[in-house]
Amino acid sequence: MKYMLIMRSTGTQQPGGADVTYEESIESMSRFNEELVAAGVLLAMEGLSDDPAEAVVIDYAQTPPVVTDGPYGEAKELFGGYWVLDVASREEAVAWARRAPLGPGTRVELRRVATIDEFPQDNPWILRERAWREATGQL
Repeated sequence: MKYMLIMRSTGTQQPGGADVTYEESIESMSRFNEELVAAGVLLAMEGLSDDPAEAVVIDYAQTPPVVTDGPYGEAKELFGGYWVLDVASREEAVAWARRAPLGPGTRVELRRVATIDEFPQDNPWILRERAWREATGQL
């Protein structure tokens, strides 16, 4: 099963806590990532820009969609990065998430990633996506 671990923070905290230097934060996160690789569960990971002001929001409440600068104004938590893990169970994904070297002010949201097999297999768009995934080695 694939699970996405989504890192969220208030944008003011350093991963690992306020008393951790940037270098220490990079080192502890890198060690965690190496553990994921060594265990064979890491499929993908990325961190996002440190400055949420560089974000652009596309709001589909209108046609055409409205584009505004910066994250949602009322957002109290910012999406900071993610890991995609291939694990045997939700419990295993939770166990990995609990090991992430993150501090107060940071949360990880855990979401299962749906597989192509969960969609209607007689749908022509799903068949096209399946063919693309097979051609690119994703299936």
